[in-house]
Amino acid sequence: MNKRIVLHASEIATPTGTKARVGKEMSRIKTIKDGAIVIEDGMIVAVDTSDAIMSRFDLNQYTLTDASGKSVVPGFIDSHTHFIFGGFRPDEFLMRLSGKSYMEIMKAGGGIENTVQATRADTFESLYSSGRQRLNGMVRLGITTVEGKSGYGLDMETELRMLRVMKQLNADHPVDVVSTYLGAHAIPREFKTDHQAYIQFMMEKVIPKIAQEHLADFCDVFCEDGVFSINESRQLLNKAKKYGLLLKIHADEIESMGGAELAAEVGTVSADHLLEASEAGIRSLAEKGIVATLLPATAFCLNKPFAGARKMIDAGCAVALGSDFNPGSCFTYSVPLIFALAGIHMQMSSEETLTAFTLNGAAALKRSDTIGTIESGKRADLVLLSCPSYKYLIYHTAMNCVHTVIKNGQDAF
Repeated sequence: MNKRIVLHASEIATPTGTKARVGKEMSRIKTIKDGAIVIEDGMIVAVDTSDAIMSRFDLNQYTLTDASGKSVVPGFIDSHTHFIFGGFRPDEFLMRLSGKSYMEIMKAGGGIENTVQATRADTFESLYSSGRQRLNGMVRLGITTVEGKSGYGLDMETELRMLRVMKQLNADHPVDVVSTYLGAHAIPREFKTDHQAYIQFMMEKVIPKIAQEHLADFCDVFCEDGVFSINESRQLLNKAKKYGLLLKIHADEIESMGGAELAAEVGTVSADHLLEASEAGIRSLAEKGIVATLLPATAFCLNKPFAGARKMIDAGCAVALGSDFNPGSCFTYSVPLIFALAGIHMQMSSEETLTAFTLNGAAALKRSDTIGTIESGKRADLVLLSCPSYKYLIYHTAMNCVHTVIKNGQDAF
């Protein structure tokens, strides 16, 4: 049995519970000064003050980690990324800075289509190697669980290759990888004149194969004007649900078109982006308990107004934060940047941002019963910060405070 005790943390800070925190509950953080965490076989068995732990447990039976001067928070959970892809798009990023819109670039043959061509040409080994390097970078920033989407193949062969790469990375790398099928990321060139034929292809050919091989936990769709309509998104998501896939949706990112309302209708686990979500849509998310996953780095990179986090939290939503790391609109998975943007530009408190990137991120992946908090019975996914309080995550602006990452009780960084 692997046994470990983290002792003398200046502060342990964590949300608590096994489901998403909503509204004002997002501000409820449990803190323990001079805290200690007992870990056995990768699981947390006790959390208390160091004095209490030392009086209850025989320290000679454990490997000891001195966390003096450091605060400890749950491992960060990035519940929205596109981290498997081929090629890069720096020229398009600079085009946007010169005034071209995201949709203008897409209509000119750029955007996702560029990455599709590069990814189709990439091998399993190349995608695996680049994906592993990105996971190595993520864990150094405190990420212990990450969601990854397909969607840069838009055919059978490449979509399955991307999902198989993620499955292998999940087996090989300390960071847990949760896979999502996003064939409905764009209309591929082969189906430009017949959207419905592509939707039928996904529903009749690709989704059954993914379900048969257990290659994805979720199915996602880019529900947006010029991409997939409300009706098309509904059709695809309902079919995916019949095959046992959980649901996500890219909703109301560029235009307000009822994506949040559709999320409530079909029962997605999360609705993501939501920069243009209507008040009715926000209410529907709160009423149905759907996690609102906000991606501030994308708004920042696109130079767009940020999603209304304050409005959503005040309406009783559960808000999560993610990076949306991808080669086009958001080429970053910087956790420090996300905390800074959420705190400074989205008016989220230190407590709300911590909850959003831990427990609520876990809920957006249907894993809040096992990860996302520092409590007995949860997996020992911890981040030791080289500062005395979790408040430094915003205060030490856009700087990496991570000292040590513990994943399943073992050092991952």
